[in-house]
Amino acid sequence: MPSPQKIIVIGAGIIGASIAWHLQHKGASVMVIAQKIGGEATPNSFAWINASWGNPEFYFRLRHRSMREWSRLAAELPDLPLAWCGGLCWDLSETELDAYAAQHHGWGYGLQPVNRATSIMTEPNLAFPPDYALHIAEEGAVEPVAAAELLLKDAQRLGATVLSGLEVRRLLTENGKVVGVETSDGMTRADYVVLAAGTATPDLAATAGIDVPLELPPPPGLIVHSRPAPKLLNGLVMAPGLHMRQTADGRIIAGGDFGGKDPGDNPQKAADELFAKVKAALKAGEALELDFYTIGYRPTPEDGMPVIGHADQAPGLYIAVLHSGVTLAPLVGLLAAQEIVDGDTSPDLAPFRLSRFAGTTR
Repeated sequence: MPSPQKIIVIGAGIIGASIAWHLQHKGASVMVIAQKIGGEATPNSFAWINASWGNPEFYFRLRHRSMREWSRLAAELPDLPLAWCGGLCWDLSETELDAYAAQHHGWGYGLQPVNRATSIMTEPNLAFPPDYALHIAEEGAVEPVAAAELLLKDAQRLGATVLSGLEVRRLLTENGKVVGVETSDGMTRADYVVLAAGTATPDLAATAGIDVPLELPPPPGLIVHSRPAPKLLNGLVMAPGLHMRQTADGRIIAGGDFGGKDPGDNPQKAADELFAKVKAALKAGEALELDFYTIGYRPTPEDGMPVIGHADQAPGLYIAVLHSGVTLAPLVGLLAAQEIVDGDTSPDLAPFRLSRFAGTTR
């Protein structure tokens, strides 16, 4: 019986953790190498699971499928901190909401127009409930760092190795093929390397001669986190200029939108102003206390779409770098494992290959 493929996964955020877990479940011998468990972008995510902003349709389809994969993953990992809490959205004009609802309903998304009375029943603690909104019952949220930790712990149970506190300095290549990595601890060889390192991806890929075009500098996103509080929100709230949810431990987290807005030169002032909006938006919101804020840097390819797949010019290297990482994590992990271990080629990933940038001028 042949030995299992030895695969190194660089990155321990939600994408790296999902890929590692799926690879290990397929019988690979997986080593995860990361500076920090949970990664850099994952802890700063709003962690909304949705296909609400899925234009064009092929991207909507990918995200909608991944929502179902979250349910599959939860069935296999019952302790996964996942909640299908639904979302209430009115951060567009009524005309824009109607157009958006018509398009996505036509694609099979479960949107329901609701009036003020229904909004109040859905979220009774809103200080200013909308007269008209959309409710999307199938949307949800996950606690992303806890989910990444759970995936890695289960992968370890199956034999994976997880090394944290290590810096990956470069990819090792021989005759144009990626054969391992050099870390702050030395060199480690592998049959395959998966690069799921978020904003660090371009620099590491460049050590193997691969250009991964991300938005530079990566866009920052401010998210405020309250101290744990009694239950104030039942689900996701997408109000104009304020997106909120309540975490499993009772914190209200919020951004100027789901990705968080640029805090500018004075992040503390921006955080205070944003948190004041949170308090004003909720009944009994005055009792909320700001605990801390985070500024995340989203790994976003230049055209906004994910980059997922084999690096054609560097055999032995698989790249997964994307925004919407929380929504897409279970599906990316599943499909990446199938492509690497089984040799499959997923038609769902065809629009997201790195090769689409070939010949472009940067």
